[in-house]
Amino acid sequence: MRSALHNAWRSRSPRERAILAALAVFLGVALYAWFVQSAVRARAQLNSSVTALRTQAARLDQQASEYRRLRAAPGTAASTSELRALIQARVEAAGLASALVRLDAPDSDHVVVVFGAVAFADWLGWITGLQAQQIRLDACRIEALATPGQVSVTATLARPAQK
Repeated sequence: MRSALHNAWRSRSPRERAILAALAVFLGVALYAWFVQSAVRARAQLNSSVTALRTQAARLDQQASEYRRLRAAPGTAASTSELRALIQARVEAAGLASALVRLDAPDSDHVVVVFGAVAFADWLGWITGLQAQQIRLDACRIEALATPGQVSVTATLARPAQK
């Protein structure tokens, strides 16, 4: 193959050799310029990406330090009225206030709720909403009433234990 190329080159006239050499140089310069332009464009894009990533990293570092600070801070003991008020607000928001018979707070971490006649589906939805707010059902007694779907509920709700 090499000898075939060498023979093809020698068979050309000096003018054709000069034209082929000039085309090869031109093609080489054009390819080099295209590669350089592509590299410059890619570098600019990467530079902007690096800047954005550095900004995100700084924000994440700041959030991580804030998270560590908050995690290390001692928990504040909420008063009895805060848990009772929260549960009262959730009862009213769920539209169960008319069924509420009693709402007592024996201590700062527990609240006893008594519903006279409430739809069981509404009760389950309300409890699920409280669990999403980290209030757990500590004890519960549910009795079916004569009306289908209606129940009487006595439940003790508790806040999560402070660490």
